Amino acid sequence: MVRRIDVTGADGIRLAAWEFTDPPKGEGEGWQHNGRKPGVLLLHGLMGRAAHWADTARWLGARYRPVGLDQRGHGRSEKPADGPFDRKTYVDDAVAVIEQLELAPAAVVGHSMGALTAWQLAASRPELVSALVICDMRASALGAASQREWADWFRSWPVPFATLADVRKWFGEDDPTLERPRPARGEFFAEVMAERADGWRPVFSRRQMLSARDAWVHDAHWDDLAQVRCPTVVVRGLDGELGRAEAQEMVRVLPQGAYAEIADAGHWLPWEQPEEWRRIVEPFLQAVIPT
Repeated sequence: MVRRIDVTGADGIRLAAWEFTDPPKGEGEGWQHNGRKPGVLLLHGLMGRAAHWADTARWLGARYRPVGLDQRGHGRSEKPADGPFDRKTYVDDAVAVIEQLELAPAAVVGHSMGALTAWQLAASRPELVSALVICDMRASALGAASQREWADWFRSWPVPFATLADVRKWFGEDDPTLERPRPARGEFFAEVMAERADGWRPVFSRRQMLSARDAWVHDAHWDDLAQVRCPTVVVRGLDGELGRAEAQEMVRVLPQGAYAEIADAGHWLPWEQPEEWRRIVEPFLQAVIPT
């Protein structure tokens, strides 16, 4: 069962959180968690949604209480026209979810932008975070050129798409930025499209996504990383955006860092190689979080 819980985020925005475990038998909709299982907060990346974590949450649910968050501007959460979409606000939203749903201290699993939110959260509010999983997110600055490339990429999307099959094919095969076909990428984007009168369009605003990205691409985030005190594993795909040398330097900077790599995977590694992803994450959490 998946249960939606509305949470009040920073500046009063409504956020949609999704609990991926069943409440105890007989307690139903009014159930309030009492700490019987450690909490896990799942944070998607830019353009993602909590539903992308469904498969991960299924196996996490045996030992933990996994909760996915549709971050502001994404999924079923509010998409304020003028933001804010800065780093502090995303971290404050994550704090609100952990506190209102009584997840603390929570393990936080983040992909891409969600991973940056995760380690900035752990750095600023260490009492709320028990462990971190950082999935394919760089700590170095990417710069203005990267942001311009993203703006050009967004403009290249052939929206509206006539069918979901067209979505899967373009993002998984035809996108000129791809070096080789990545079916998992096509599936990822199919889950963030909604049918409109003229065809299939993204559920998010590309302008807002650029605003959210602009808040981190110009700066390096090594100082925040060095302040993380909890056990952390940095996971990258062999063909991901996070290079091996930078990932290993992140591990060195982290006071309790570990490194893991998945072959035949890129940026979308939890969905490209789900069994390998589980092989890394599950024993890591079991080793650092008592259940």
